Amino acid sequence: MLITDKQLLNYQRCNRRAFLDAYGDINQLDPASDFLLKLIRDSITYRQTIIEQQVYHQPYYPNGDWAAGAAETLNLMRQGVDCIYRGIIWQFEPSENEPEISIENREIFDTVKHSFFPANVTLLSRPHLLVKQPGKSNFGDWMYVPTDIWIAKRPKLDYQIVAAFHSHVLASVQGIMPDTAWLILREKGHYPVNLLQRLPEMQEILQQCIQMFEEKAEPDFFIARQKCNLCRWYSSCHGIAESEKHLSLLPGVTPARYAKLQTLNLTTVESLALIQPELLINYREFEGEIAGQLVQQAQSKLQNQAMLRNTIIGKNKAEDTITNYQLNLLPITPVEIYFDLEAEPELNLDYLQGVLVIDRWSKTETYHAFLAESPADEGIIWQQFLDLVWSYPIAPIFHFCDYEIQTVKRLARCYKTPAYQWQPLLKRFVDIHKQVTQIVTLPVESYALKPIARWMGFEWRDAQANGAQCVCWYDDWLRTGDRTFLDAIVRYNEDDCRATYHVKDWLAHFIQNIQNI
Repeated sequence: MLITDKQLLNYQRCNRRAFLDAYGDINQLDPASDFLLKLIRDSITYRQTIIEQQVYHQPYYPNGDWAAGAAETLNLMRQGVDCIYRGIIWQFEPSENEPEISIENREIFDTVKHSFFPANVTLLSRPHLLVKQPGKSNFGDWMYVPTDIWIAKRPKLDYQIVAAFHSHVLASVQGIMPDTAWLILREKGHYPVNLLQRLPEMQEILQQCIQMFEEKAEPDFFIARQKCNLCRWYSSCHGIAESEKHLSLLPGVTPARYAKLQTLNLTTVESLALIQPELLINYREFEGEIAGQLVQQAQSKLQNQAMLRNTIIGKNKAEDTITNYQLNLLPITPVEIYFDLEAEPELNLDYLQGVLVIDRWSKTETYHAFLAESPADEGIIWQQFLDLVWSYPIAPIFHFCDYEIQTVKRLARCYKTPAYQWQPLLKRFVDIHKQVTQIVTLPVESYALKPIARWMGFEWRDAQANGAQCVCWYDDWLRTGDRTFLDAIVRYNEDDCRATYHVKDWLAHFIQNIQNI
């Protein structure tokens, strides 16, 4: 059995993904999204910029011939070259020709050999760089230290575990364990991995990974949109989850809460909907209002209807308090503004400021797309946005989540906007996401704009478009000059504005209907 660093990385992120990569039906794989392909390209580009700063040797071998790659890498290490790019290292396998190992490293070497390298398993490591350092190894008065290059901004634990894996496999070859492994990160630069801390963690994860592959037992799944969206097995797993009405599809059911619900034999939406919240409150996973909210979420899903959200105060008082307060924030006014942004995070650029003006007096709905066709135009569209919203000085500005507010503050700082032009706007902003999540429980999988608006009957013209796709389209526009990419972004942004309007209108009428009961 072959276990690679890539498999170990994927296992940490999702053990089911690692299993399906090995044993799943490739016909069920989703096509790679444009955004996933962009992430891969950006990662390769960043790695290449780091590599170009190095003087290195690279082993050459037939594609997929790991044995040949390991032999070439070993030759380079024996020669004592300063840096090896994309080297291949195998686990050490005991034989009559076991290399000499210094006494001071014998204990750690034996630990590596016997605890981490089962006889029936071959471990394959491919660090981005092997860097020569002084030290006593099987090769002479030098040793190698693994270094991985990641575009990530922070040293994620899964990257550190893989670095520890590299170090272990490397120790079986050179006969000495590095004191430290390294990550090169986009913002932090060189980051030392504490092997004393990470090696035991790696051992445990590796043993679990090996056991999963040996038993070939398909792991359970947990649908977590933030982690699962880019996985090419998403549709397959999500389809099964939908058919089973899996609890992970309920907002608020985290992995820890899911595990506790399993121990309590609450394994279906129906069973969770029927339980008394008081029976869950004593468990730390469901403290405070969480128990009531989860039970109500299950009830909403089971009945496929919206419910006034429960609070910790009495039912009647809760209804009166919430509806009167929220109605003041959700007025149906003569003029309303709906605001949505599109951004390119890598460029720290908000390139589209979309504004939908609903004028009930004139019975018009006018969409304005303030678009920066080049990054240099951001300041221009920021001023265009200010000019428009101040032409309606008392109109509320509705948006979804707080990104728009944070961006207004950023743009004001960036372009040294006078306080009187932007600070009063903050009092006019109304976050529809916040209002929805405080007022109602909906039978949706997520309280993002798309699931909410679609449940309320709104549809986007480009069904597959999303914010990540817009990032790709804008990059394509900058690269090709093809305006069809800009047109697609503007169309999507307008639909986002209209979806926010649709949700706000639905919510305002929902509150009015409750007050009239």
